[in-house]
Amino acid sequence: MRSGAGPSIADVGEFALIDRINALVEREAGRTRAFTRHVRVGIGDDSAVLRLPAGHELAVSSDAFVENVHFRWETRAAPSIGRCALAASLSDLAAMGARPLGFTCAIAAPPALSLARFDGLFRGLSAAAADWASPLVGGNVTRGAETSLALTVFGALPAGRALLRSSLQAGDRLFVTGTLGAAAFGVARSRRGRRQLRRVPEPRLAAGRALARMRHRGACIDISDGLVADLAHLLDCSASARGGAKLGAEIDVAAIPRPRGFKGDCARAGLDDDLLALTGGEDYELLFSLREGAPSPALLSRRMGLRVTEVGRATDRPGIHGVAGELLEGGWRHF
Repeated sequence: MRSGAGPSIADVGEFALIDRINALVEREAGRTRAFTRHVRVGIGDDSAVLRLPAGHELAVSSDAFVENVHFRWETRAAPSIGRCALAASLSDLAAMGARPLGFTCAIAAPPALSLARFDGLFRGLSAAAADWASPLVGGNVTRGAETSLALTVFGALPAGRALLRSSLQAGDRLFVTGTLGAAAFGVARSRRGRRQLRRVPEPRLAAGRALARMRHRGACIDISDGLVADLAHLLDCSASARGGAKLGAEIDVAAIPRPRGFKGDCARAGLDDDLLALTGGEDYELLFSLREGAPSPALLSRRMGLRVTEVGRATDRPGIHGVAGELLEGGWRHF
């Protein structure tokens, strides 16, 4: 059964598909050549060759985006799927304080996938690559039972300055960038009414680099699975760094930043705004800690170029609790 209208990718063939990808990449790269300055060898050889700036280390992260797990054709346009995939991948670099150098993309797809959807995916990827200074430098095209994208991103960060999950300490103040809950709200409404998803997250690359330069910096993670779930990841990593003694956290639920009008929108939709803000995933904001003596949220906002909110504190008491002592749980898990 053909996926979408018009000719399919089987009608074109593997090497013609690669040529189409190259053409899209070149067209978007033409908007600015500066972002390819670290690419020594790009698409066309057996591997890419990237220049690592002097005094920097290499950061590498991989993500998979699978049809009917991470996206559905009926609820999101193809260019938006491509853009979201790169945003989520680059968010991991942001959480390390790294600057993108480039990325690879391996796509698996059924032969019946429409050429229009294939082109749309790579239009979104290529446009996002130019916007976020992360060129596509290689990849692979193969047959699959469903469409999936496997992205590997490469970044550079000053030697010894990587932001780590394991750097959390008791007494650290906890902060988040931006607002939380919008992605989960959109998904909940889409599942009820098959509404199109249009929101695309913004990888907080500049904010991550600014955080890596701060004297009081602690731990950092991007919020992909939800605030509570990703905070739990920080606590798990702190246990490894402390020889098994796990930290805890106290969160002021009322302080969690949400989009304007969020509470009313949730009430009209019959959704719990606190639950979405605490456990909703795919916001791709940064959750980070700072030691005592760190700047105020207002000063952090100016330094990082976006809204920053203090939401709690790391403690010696295991578990994640609200200010009234209630245990906070939830978030996305694949298995």
